[in-house]
Amino acid sequence: MQQQKQILMIIVTGLSGAGKSTAIKVFEDLGFFCVDGLPSGMVDRMAHLFQRENPGNYRGLVLGIDVRQGDFLADWERAKRQLSERGVRPQLLFLEASLDKLVQRYAETRRPHPLASSGMGLEQAIRKEMELLEPLRQEVDLILDTTEFTLHDLRRALQRNWRFMTDPSLGLRVHLLSFGYKYGMPREADLVFDLRFLPNPYFQPELKGISGKEATVREYVFQNGVGKDFKERFLDFLLYLLPLYAHEGRYRVAVALGCTGGFHRSVAVAEEVYSALISEQYNVSLEHRHLELG
Repeated sequence: MQQQKQILMIIVTGLSGAGKSTAIKVFEDLGFFCVDGLPSGMVDRMAHLFQRENPGNYRGLVLGIDVRQGDFLADWERAKRQLSERGVRPQLLFLEASLDKLVQRYAETRRPHPLASSGMGLEQAIRKEMELLEPLRQEVDLILDTTEFTLHDLRRALQRNWRFMTDPSLGLRVHLLSFGYKYGMPREADLVFDLRFLPNPYFQPELKGISGKEATVREYVFQNGVGKDFKERFLDFLLYLLPLYAHEGRYRVAVALGCTGGFHRSVAVAEEVYSALISEQYNVSLEHRHLELG
């Protein structure tokens, strides 16, 4: 029998109105394949499909389930057994909030509670849901009380409490972009660094037509003096800074590196930074925007 691929699987559940859909959007931003409102009886089938295909090479599978679908707890117990047989141990996240806050949120959104009916008011429905979900609440990996949370608070809480979310390779995407000032600065940049103080290969006849992607050009830029010192300090700075962005809930940072034409120095620095961040297991993409114009 062919061995099944190991997958990272997260189940997001909890009280209606406590932020389940918002939490799932956070996971989606961080590169997970997410499905909200899935009947618990379909959890194993979804895990099987993802385990077999992993569409788009997502980081993992996140499923949002709640009491609206059928015999919720019985279906969930059956799904757990099926997942165990498949070698999958999902991590469970349970979201809750105070009764007053849940009532307030429903009043603001004017949406019906999934358990509300002609014979049950909003507060009764919330209390009923708390009762129904209590057995599941006792077995989860993480409980988050979102009573006082904003969206950013929720993102930070997820990153603080889940190992795979605090790993920089999973929690933050870094886009490196080299450019030439004479063609204009990239609008999407979060950080812009002017590298026109570095040694310029343009004035070396044997290097003028060779881009910063080549080792000979990078050696010229970084071989000694200002270039060598800058490279060491700049990499130290980025490796200090990026975890701070991740801690604040950022999931993408665009770092733009500019020189006059975007052909030598900015490209050389971008290539060096890209290799350094890859070795530190960051999720990095690299773009040389004006390389072909040089």
